[in-house]
Order: sequence, then C-alpha cells, then structure tokens
Amino acid sequence: MSGIYDTIVVGAGIEGSSTAYYLAKQGQKTLLLEQFPLPHNRGSSHGQSRITRKAYGSKEHYAVMMNEAFQLWEQLERESKTEIFINTGMLSVGEPGNEFVESTIKAMRKHNIPMDVYGSDEAKVKYPMISYPNDFTYVLDHSGGILRADKALKAFQDQFQKFGGELHDGEAMVNIIPGHVITVITSKLSYKCNNLVLTVGPWAKTILPSLGVHIPLRPLRITVCYWKEKFPGQYAVNKFPVFVQHPGVDNYSVYGLPSEEYPGHVKICLHFGPDIDPDNRDAADDKWVLDKMKSYVSKHFPNLVPEPSILETCIYSVMDSSYHQWLEKFLESWPWEKNLLMIYHLAELIDSFLDPRYKFRPLVYLHSN
Repeated sequence: MSGIYDTIVVGAGIEGSSTAYYLAKQGQKTLLLEQFPLPHNRGSSHGQSRITRKAYGSKEHYAVMMNEAFQLWEQLERESKTEIFINTGMLSVGEPGNEFVESTIKAMRKHNIPMDVYGSDEAKVKYPMISYPNDFTYVLDHSGGILRADKALKAFQDQFQKFGGELHDGEAMVNIIPGHVITVITSKLSYKCNNLVLTVGPWAKTILPSLGVHIPLRPLRITVCYWKEKFPGQYAVNKFPVFVQHPGVDNYSVYGLPSEEYPGHVKICLHFGPDIDPDNRDAADDKWVLDKMKSYVSKHFPNLVPEPSILETCIYSVMDSSYHQWLEKFLESWPWEKNLLMIYHLAELIDSFLDPRYKFRPLVYLHSN
C-alpha cells in the first residue's frame, strides 16, 4: 500500500493484532508493525496456552465482560476455522476465609454463572491427583478452560490480512513525529497515518519517554514451568481443569493447566517474577521462582515429578503503587492530539487502564473505539 494509512498499529502481539483485525474489518486502511520476525517468543503473547474463565473474585465486572469476550472468541474461531478454546472448567482453591474463593462464589451466584463448590472430601474423589489441606474449599467455574494462544494470535493476524490489512514484521519503529498527520519512522521506511495506536507491551517504558510520557511500568520475567506426570494421562484435559490459587506462594498467585501442550507435562507457574529489561530478559535471576515452585509442586501435586522438565519465558508488565495517581494526571494533560492512542494492556475502561489478561483482548478495540 502507499499513501496515508487510516491507522498504524505498532506491536503485533495479541493486543495489537486484535486491534488491527477489528480496524481492517471495519474497512480502515491499516498497517500493523512488529519489531521481531513472526512468530517470535520475545514478548508477552507467545506460547501455546492461556487460562480463560469467569471466576474473578471480587472483580465481578470481569465476569460480566467475559460473556462478550467468549462470544468474540467464538466468532474468531468461526471466521478462521481454528479451534481456539478448550473447555476444561477452572478450579479455584483456597483456605477458609480466602477472599478470592469467597468473593468468586458470591459473584458467580449473583450473575447466575454455572459452578460447583466442593469440600475436601468431594474434591479428593474428583481430583485425587492434587493435595491441599482438609479445610480447603474448591470452586469449579464451568466456563473456564484453555485459550490456544499461539493459534489465536495467528488467527487474528491472518484474518487481519484477509480483510485487507498490511502486516510488516521484522521492522522496528524508531521514531514518531506527532501531528494532524502522524509520521512513523521504522528501521526500513517511513509511513504516514491519520491515527496511531501503540500496543508495545513492556517496551512502553523505553518508547514513551521520547513522547514525554513516563509510565510507572515494571516488566517482569515469568518462568513458565512444565512438570512431568508420574502416571501419564492423569492430568489430561478430560480429567483435570485449569486452576488458580490466590494467593498460592507468599502473596502471589499460582496457576496451572492440564497436560495439553507437551505430552505428559502439566503447566504450573508462579504469577510473578524478577524485574527485567525486555531487551535483556535472559539476564534475570529466577532461581528463587524455581525454588518456590519446586516446593509448591512437591507439596500439592504429588503425582508430578517435582523438578520442571521444560522451562520457557514470558514477559508480564505491572504497574507500581503510584500508577493510579500517575494515570489521573496523565489523562488530565494528554500530550498529543487525539489521533495517537496508547493502548497498553487496556482491557476495560471503567476500573483499570492496564490488565495482563489475554482473554479480554477481543474487547479492547471495541471498547476503546
């Protein structure tokens, strides 16, 4: 394509790819830029799986939002003829008085979301492969399951191009010249557009200061661990659901998925990790994460080998405690024309500006347009 684009989207992770898809679907002349050759594993959107659910504790607005998100994932499945969602159910576990478990039960009852609540005796019969104290409560969200992340990302990118969108990978943005017509300079060419959307993930911390924005962002390296089954098939998708314990280790969540990605291996991870520079993520020391997770798996998953067989890496981005104060001041003094939109893990506009949840991505463009 040549001339002026209606919109350029920078960053072809799940956020940027879904946004570009909806723009192209609505007939906008859209360019999607990605700094790395696709596919790649350097950001936050790669990998084979993510958890999806309606069980969100006290954040019951997420449960309501997921009704629409599920519909949009189904729409993408139909259009792309790709299976993206695997329904396994999602199990929340917690000790007596656990705020997440209790508020999940309350919210799901309020919104008539199908669930089962088990005591320890029932849970031991249904899930004999896990081991938690006898006073724990278990909540099974029937809607939960696995999003096939890599397939979802490719489906968005493929459908985007089918609707006339243009995707350039291996082409990093190096400068932005704001104005009524925006100029985007890359490592290869320069482009002009009427609107610019930045979905740059953890690189926001390095890209945005040149635009006068200093976001209180903390990129974290997440160590993705896969643990071998002692008895093959015991944690298969038809026997074991995805699960979350919040908190599970110290004050951090632990999450897991059944044996699906790698034969005979269960994915169980700490929902936290060391601070990193996204351009030098492999330098981080994650030994403390591995030590904590080995202890957790040994204690609660006795039928898994308590040493991870496969290790992968993902980047999460979180805000420090000054975030809400920063956001209020930032929105009061928006430094650009309205044709430059920074969508950075924007999942919903009512309660939070940032959210790491993959499952909401189809909603982002629709509710920020």
